[in-house]
Amino acid sequence: MINLFKSAKKLNIEAPISGKIIPLETVSDEVFAQKMMGEGIAIIPNDSQIVSPVDGIVGMVADTKHALGIKAKNGLEIVLHLGIDTVELDGSPFTISVNDGDSIKAGQPLATMNIEEIKSADKDPVVMTLITNSSVKVKELDIASGNINNSEVVAKITLN
Repeated sequence: MINLFKSAKKLNIEAPISGKIIPLETVSDEVFAQKMMGEGIAIIPNDSQIVSPVDGIVGMVADTKHALGIKAKNGLEIVLHLGIDTVELDGSPFTISVNDGDSIKAGQPLATMNIEEIKSADKDPVVMTLITNSSVKVKELDIASGNINNSEVVAKITLN
């Protein structure tokens, strides 16, 4: 018998940092809150270690180290945005341990961020995991709530 129904493709996204999950709509930057860069997850960090949320390839490291782009193996395009308006800090609070083109695994350390330095500069340290091609790739996004540790499943995605 031929199965005419395609089974839904599922994917887990792991938390890139430990902290408290908040709705993306509540972050203080309208570009992110209104999901202009795509669907996503926001975490108020309580740790400095940033890890990869998926298996993939590093596609971009911002010159100011405040953002990393990842092309997941399943085609999702993900941006890890470290804080709000932290581009203005010119990379100072961030140490990046990967380069463009590196193959990465979920849970692999990518960077560290100095949360106290970010706060003392009057910037918000919230870490956002943004799926920039969510409008074409994501059918459903189920986000966890509460506190989470890095590398724990923070969202379950059903792909188109």
